[in-house]
Amino acid sequence: MTVQSHRRRSACASTTGVQFAYGRWIVLLFATLWLMGLNQAFARGAPESFADLAERLLPSVVNIQTTQKATAQAQTPQFQLPPGSPLEEFFERFNRPNPDRPQRRATSLGSGFIVDPTGYIVTNRHVINGADEIFVVLHDDTRLEAELVGEDEKTDLALLKIETEIELRAVGWGSSQKSRVGDWVVAIGNPLGLGGTVTAGIISARGRDIRSGPYDDYIQTDAPINRGNSGGPLFNMDGQVIGVNTAIYSPNGGSIGIGFAIPSRLAEGVIQQLREFGTTRRGWLGVTIQQVTEEIAESLGLDEASGALVSTVHKDSPAAAAGVKTGDVIVEFNGRKVPSSRKLPAMVAETGVGQEVAVQVWRNGDVVDLTVKLGELEKVDLASLTTGTQQQETAKTETATLEGLGLSISGITDDLLKRYELAENTKGVVVTSVEANSDAAEKRLNPGDVIVEVNQKEVTGPADVMAGVEAAIEDGRKSVLLLVDQGGDLRFVAIRFKKKEG
Repeated sequence: MTVQSHRRRSACASTTGVQFAYGRWIVLLFATLWLMGLNQAFARGAPESFADLAERLLPSVVNIQTTQKATAQAQTPQFQLPPGSPLEEFFERFNRPNPDRPQRRATSLGSGFIVDPTGYIVTNRHVINGADEIFVVLHDDTRLEAELVGEDEKTDLALLKIETEIELRAVGWGSSQKSRVGDWVVAIGNPLGLGGTVTAGIISARGRDIRSGPYDDYIQTDAPINRGNSGGPLFNMDGQVIGVNTAIYSPNGGSIGIGFAIPSRLAEGVIQQLREFGTTRRGWLGVTIQQVTEEIAESLGLDEASGALVSTVHKDSPAAAAGVKTGDVIVEFNGRKVPSSRKLPAMVAETGVGQEVAVQVWRNGDVVDLTVKLGELEKVDLASLTTGTQQQETAKTETATLEGLGLSISGITDDLLKRYELAENTKGVVVTSVEANSDAAEKRLNPGDVIVEVNQKEVTGPADVMAGVEAAIEDGRKSVLLLVDQGGDLRFVAIRFKKKEG
């Protein structure tokens, strides 16, 4: 082969390599651009404007004005001072109502929205609570007196009704369950008396429990919400109501981007019942429950800390009739898993009164299937409920020290009944001392508490408690489960065994 032909072949190979390299980069470039375009097609970017949405929704949002006869005390500013302050007596006299001061009418402002063109309007209960008169101001500034159809304290919702010849534009409910964290939302209301105010933001979180009631399941949003927005709607981008703006977290009274709305999943059902019955009709199971902690789950042989632990079964309740027992863990209700004790009340309340539902409980290491016919919560006098009868013999009066638990216990005696002001019919074993820095102390056990059960078995004396502890140790448990009566309140407590030194 000549030198010239060799060079020619080398040049051809080099050219081919360059062409291949350029071709590969072109393919990669087009693939990247295609993927970017596909991603943009599926991504939900920020809207260019909320103007069209706001224009369509504003006529459906109203201002709520109420008047209430104010007492002299309510007119006087109230000053809060730390206990023991040298100025406390002065300000106590300053805050004292003046009987000679004339009474006047106080006004408050809030928001609401039209859910039916016949004049039904949703708002918060706290907006109209205690009002002597309620007025609704429409988008065109028409002011109409409203009638209270019904209110629900547990969810802070109320339903109003107005009569008018004006054509009203209603909005519909959307699905709060389908809404996702990060979705855009729009709030419209009457903040600080500035009606027809539109703000926007995103869903910051879901399922928030702010300890305002038994059914807390709030949507959290950063859409600016201020005083006066209460009762107003939180819209999704389709113009559907997915929440009722109810509360804000604010150290200074203004918006800091943490607002809370009642989800439509809960609000829609409550409003429907208020319209139909004038009150709510919630399902009632008839149990007192508590959280299943990791320690309680371990002591009961559960694989995970979920479900709702039954600490009390109320007498003559649907649960009692169905065979639910103290110490059961409700793991499924009406075909749905119970993730925590906090979720169960809402699951029961959402279920129809009189409906028969399947309830699955964990009992003594086995799953037990039960059927419960739910009662009606609103017809129950919760204050008069009593726990089931404790089937116990006369208590033994011996004492014992459980070093592994950091407790000293005793049977029932007249002296202990008087010392700890216990009822004469108290059954179980009395805690007489709690070792400092023990797990029992950390779990807030105190002298005077009464141990009713150990590992879901009733006890009548210290010997029963010791037998239950020994059985737990033999089973390889790290803790023992106690049912404790603390001043009439029953709760389960899992106490870990102390580690042996050396």
